[in-house]
Amino acid sequence: MAITLIDLPYPKEALEPHISSRTLDFHHGKHHNAYVVNTNNLIKGTDLENADLETIIRKSATDPAKAGLFNNAAQVWNHAFYWQCMKPGGGGAPTGAVAKKIDAEFGSYAAFVEAFKTAGATQFGKCCFCGLCRLGRPVS
Repeated sequence: MAITLIDLPYPKEALEPHISSRTLDFHHGKHHNAYVVNTNNLIKGTDLENADLETIIRKSATDPAKAGLFNNAAQVWNHAFYWQCMKPGGGGAPTGAVAKKIDAEFGSYAAFVEAFKTAGATQFGKCCFCGLCRLGRPVS
Protein backbone atom coordinates (compact mmCIF):
# COMPACT_ATOMS: atom_id res chain seq x y z
CA MET A 1 0.00 0.00 0.00
CA ALA A 2 1.59 3.24 -1.09
CA ILE A 3 1.36 6.17 1.26
CA THR A 4 -0.47 9.04 -0.44
CA LEU A 5 -0.55 12.79 -0.04
CA ILE A 6 -3.93 13.72 1.39
CA ASP A 7 -5.97 16.48 -0.20
CA LEU A 8 -6.31 19.66 1.81
CA PRO A 9 -9.71 19.87 3.52
CA TYR A 10 -10.19 23.43 2.20
CA PRO A 11 -9.16 25.51 -0.84
CA LYS A 12 -5.57 26.81 -0.76
CA GLU A 13 -6.81 30.40 -0.47
CA ALA A 14 -9.10 29.64 2.47
CA LEU A 15 -6.61 30.47 5.23
CA GLU A 16 -5.55 33.86 3.89
CA PRO A 17 -4.42 36.30 5.19
CA HIS A 18 -2.91 34.11 7.94
CA ILE A 19 -1.39 31.52 5.61
CA SER A 20 -1.04 32.51 1.97
CA SER A 21 -2.03 30.16 -0.84
CA ARG A 22 1.60 30.30 -2.01
CA THR A 23 2.84 29.17 1.41
CA LEU A 24 0.19 26.48 1.63
CA ASP A 25 0.99 25.25 -1.87
CA PHE A 26 4.68 25.00 -1.00
CA HIS A 27 4.16 23.42 2.42
CA HIS A 28 1.57 20.89 1.24
CA GLY A 29 2.57 20.27 -2.36
CA LYS A 30 6.32 20.21 -1.92
CA HIS A 31 7.27 19.83 1.75
CA HIS A 32 4.57 17.36 2.88
CA ASN A 33 4.76 15.57 -0.46
CA ALA A 34 8.53 15.08 -0.02
CA TYR A 35 7.87 13.15 3.21
CA VAL A 36 5.33 10.98 1.35
CA VAL A 37 7.80 10.26 -1.48
CA ASN A 38 10.65 9.55 0.97
CA THR A 39 8.47 7.21 3.04
CA ASN A 40 7.40 5.28 -0.06
CA ASN A 41 11.02 4.99 -1.22
CA LEU A 42 12.14 3.77 2.21
CA ILE A 43 9.46 1.05 2.47
CA LYS A 44 9.88 -0.22 -1.10
CA GLY A 45 10.91 -3.88 -1.04
CA THR A 46 10.62 -4.21 2.75
CA ASP A 47 8.19 -5.97 5.05
CA LEU A 48 6.48 -2.59 5.52
CA GLU A 49 5.81 -2.01 1.82
CA ASN A 50 2.11 -2.86 2.14
CA ALA A 51 1.58 -1.48 5.65
CA ASP A 52 -0.56 1.51 6.51
CA LEU A 53 1.06 4.68 7.84
CA GLU A 54 0.32 4.04 11.52
CA THR A 55 1.86 0.56 11.32
CA ILE A 56 4.95 1.94 9.62
CA ILE A 57 5.34 4.53 12.37
CA ARG A 58 4.84 2.01 15.18
CA LYS A 59 7.25 -0.55 13.71
CA SER A 60 9.98 1.98 12.95
CA ALA A 61 9.73 4.09 16.12
CA THR A 62 12.02 1.98 18.28
CA ASP A 63 14.37 0.62 15.61
CA PRO A 64 17.49 2.80 15.28
CA ALA A 65 18.14 1.28 11.85
CA LYS A 66 14.79 2.71 10.71
CA ALA A 67 15.20 6.22 12.14
CA GLY A 68 15.02 7.82 8.69
CA LEU A 69 11.85 5.93 7.90
CA PHE A 70 10.32 6.87 11.24
CA ASN A 71 11.16 10.56 10.80
CA ASN A 72 9.63 10.70 7.32
CA ALA A 73 6.55 8.60 8.11
CA ALA A 74 5.91 10.53 11.32
CA GLN A 75 6.11 13.80 9.38
CA VAL A 76 3.55 12.48 6.87
CA TRP A 77 1.21 11.84 9.83
CA ASN A 78 2.07 15.15 11.55
CA HIS A 79 1.31 17.15 8.42
CA ALA A 80 -1.96 15.31 7.75
CA PHE A 81 -2.97 16.12 11.33
CA TYR A 82 -1.80 19.73 10.94
CA TRP A 83 -4.05 20.35 7.92
CA GLN A 84 -7.03 19.02 9.86
CA CYS A 85 -6.34 21.37 12.79
CA MET A 86 -6.99 24.50 10.75
CA LYS A 87 -10.12 25.83 9.14
CA PRO A 88 -11.23 29.02 7.47
CA GLY A 89 -12.35 31.48 10.14
CA GLY A 90 -10.88 29.33 12.91
CA GLY A 91 -8.57 30.28 15.73
CA GLY A 92 -8.86 32.37 18.84
CA ALA A 93 -8.96 31.52 22.49
CA PRO A 94 -10.75 28.34 23.54
CA THR A 95 -13.77 28.28 25.81
CA GLY A 96 -15.24 25.87 28.35
CA ALA A 97 -13.22 23.07 29.92
CA VAL A 98 -10.20 23.62 27.67
CA ALA A 99 -10.01 27.30 28.66
CA LYS A 100 -10.30 26.41 32.35
CA LYS A 101 -7.52 23.81 32.07
CA ILE A 102 -5.23 26.28 30.27
CA ASP A 103 -5.89 28.95 32.91
CA ALA A 104 -5.22 26.44 35.71
CA GLU A 105 -1.96 25.20 34.17
CA PHE A 106 -0.55 28.39 32.67
CA GLY A 107 -2.35 31.26 34.41
CA SER A 108 -3.81 32.66 31.21
CA TYR A 109 -4.32 31.95 27.54
CA ALA A 110 -1.60 34.50 26.67
CA ALA A 111 0.90 32.67 28.90
CA PHE A 112 -0.07 29.37 27.27
CA VAL A 113 0.50 30.84 23.79
CA GLU A 114 4.00 31.99 24.78
CA ALA A 115 4.88 28.61 26.34
CA PHE A 116 3.53 26.85 23.24
CA LYS A 117 5.63 29.01 20.90
CA THR A 118 8.77 28.56 22.98
CA ALA A 119 8.34 24.81 23.34
CA GLY A 120 7.47 24.31 19.70
CA ALA A 121 10.41 26.31 18.40
CA THR A 122 12.85 23.85 19.98
CA GLN A 123 11.31 20.62 18.62
CA PHE A 124 12.14 18.76 15.40
CA GLY A 125 9.15 19.19 13.14
CA LYS A 126 7.81 21.85 15.53
CA CYS A 127 5.75 19.37 17.54
CA CYS A 128 4.58 21.88 20.12
CA PHE A 129 2.47 19.47 22.14
CA CYS A 130 5.58 17.38 22.80
CA GLY A 131 7.46 20.49 23.82
CA LEU A 132 4.88 21.27 26.47
CA CYS A 133 5.37 17.79 27.89
CA ARG A 134 9.09 18.52 28.12
CA LEU A 135 8.29 21.63 30.15
CA GLY A 136 6.75 19.36 32.76
CA ARG A 137 3.25 20.24 31.65
CA PRO A 138 1.81 17.08 30.15
CA VAL A 139 -1.12 17.56 27.86
CA SER A 140 -4.06 15.81 29.50
